[in-house]
Amino acid sequence: MMIGAPFLLAVIPGVIVLILTIWFRDMKLSIFIRLLPSVLTLIAAGILFYKGLVIIRGFEGATYGILAFFLVLFAIVALYIALKRSSSNKDIKQDLNL
Repeated sequence: MMIGAPFLLAVIPGVIVLILTIWFRDMKLSIFIRLLPSVLTLIAAGILFYKGLVIIRGFEGATYGILAFFLVLFAIVALYIALKRSSSNKDIKQDLNL
């Protein structure tokens, strides 16, 4: 339960971050806007980790650390999605001038 609860708690904001990143990539916004959800998630995970390690401590603090770890994983996936080029058939045809 100590790992399951932080994971399930991290799934909700993680999925929101992933959906926002995919939506921003599909809208072909600038790279700054596409990276914003993942960077904000990394900052939030850092704050949660600090709060769990320094302020709360103990088993409850470890839960904050585990939550931060799962948020970092979601942020890394969102970062990869934001930096990946979209490869639809339209883009390929335009590149090849067909």
